[in-house]
Parts: sequence; structure tokens; C-alpha cells
Amino acid sequence: MAANWKMFKTPAETTAFFNDFLPLVNDVTAAEIAICAPFVDLPTAIAATAGSNVTIGGQNLYWAKEGAFTGEISGPMLKAIGCTWVIVGHSERRQYFGETDETVLRRTKAAIEAGLKVIVCVGEVLAEREAGQTEAVLAKQFEGGIAGLTPEEFAQIVIAYEPVWAIGTGKTATPEMAADAHKAIRALAATKFDAASVRILYGGSVKPDNVASLMAQEDIDGALVGGASLDPVSFSKVVKF
Repeated sequence: MAANWKMFKTPAETTAFFNDFLPLVNDVTAAEIAICAPFVDLPTAIAATAGSNVTIGGQNLYWAKEGAFTGEISGPMLKAIGCTWVIVGHSERRQYFGETDETVLRRTKAAIEAGLKVIVCVGEVLAEREAGQTEAVLAKQFEGGIAGLTPEEFAQIVIAYEPVWAIGTGKTATPEMAADAHKAIRALAATKFDAASVRILYGGSVKPDNVASLMAQEDIDGALVGGASLDPVSFSKVVKF
């Protein structure tokens, strides 16, 4: 169960969140819990979760280890402060910041080289869904952004399926729609890798009241949660569905 806080929370708000959240989930053993926070919150989050069952990740990284890349963060920097995870290729990075399948692959490889585990995001926009192009879009994103990994690198990633039209809109793919997409992604993975072992998360307005029906689907292995992860009680209910 992974949280993506996007551009929310100050360090003080991060401290307050974990003060409330950790006691609610300290007995959870059935799910791995990861929270991906804004860069400025990462040291606070890592300190707050030391010795707990919660791991911390960044929301993006650049593929160079260091250099004249103003405003960017590298994999070794995230690893050095104690991050376990990083998100790559989120739909908002693709939509607003020019992320492509090629740069997704470069960032993913760089993250793995730095010793991070990677949540690689794929998914279609509303027009593509309505045109019946969902599987074609997923195939393109997989081929360009994931298929170039080695089997050893692939073992370090989690794939997150995010129907872009269901992110922050309140719309949610039905469990059956999500399951069909997850099944298609697993079939794509099977053409090149050990698809049985890869975890595929669903992301798209996951909330306490819909998480159980989503997680009941065979090919859905977890969730990447946005808005509902900002509240400690709400996210604890998702984690403990």
C-alpha cells in the first residue's frame, strides 16, 4: 500500500501525520506500507518512521548521479537520506512536465542503480479509454518504459496502473475495469519477464469505501493512494482494509 502525497504537507505537518498514523498501523504485517512525500519532507518522514513498518520514498528523480541540473534530485541523494522507494512516470509528470516512456526508462534504471525500489506508473487518459485504446496505450508504455529493463532490474520494480481519468476526479475504474487492465499489464510482463512475481498496484481515487472491492480482484496486488493518503485515519483504513 503506497501513498503519493503529491505537493502537500510541510515538515511540521509531516511530523503531525506520523504521530497519528504510526500507532494506527503498527500491527500491520499483511501489507508493505510506503509513503512517497515531497522532497522537503523526506528527512522528517524518514526520521519519524525509523524502526517502524513504514518505508519512505521520493516522487521523482533525475537520471544523472550529479551535475549541472538545477532543481533536480538524483537517486544517490534519495538513497543517502534513507529513502527506500521512488515513483517514476506518474501521469502528472507525463502530463505537466514532459515525461516520456524513454525518460521513464532512464529514470527507472538510474533509481535501481542507486539501490532504490521503483513504482513505475502507466495508464491511459479518458479519450484513449473511450476510444478503446487502453490496452494499446499500456503496451506502448510498457514497451518504451519497462521492457528495456533486465530481468534483474525488473525484479526491483512495482508497476502502478493509473487510469488518468480517475486521478483526483473522484471517478474510479470499476473493479472489473481495473482488473482487466491489470491482467493486460501482467500479460505484457510475461512476454519478457517473470510476471507472476511482479506486484501491480491500482491508483485512481482509491478510498476506504472502495479499496476492498478493488483488492478482491486477482491481479490487483495493492494500491497507490493520492488524496486519501493525506489523512492518517483515512490511509490507515486503506492499509487495513
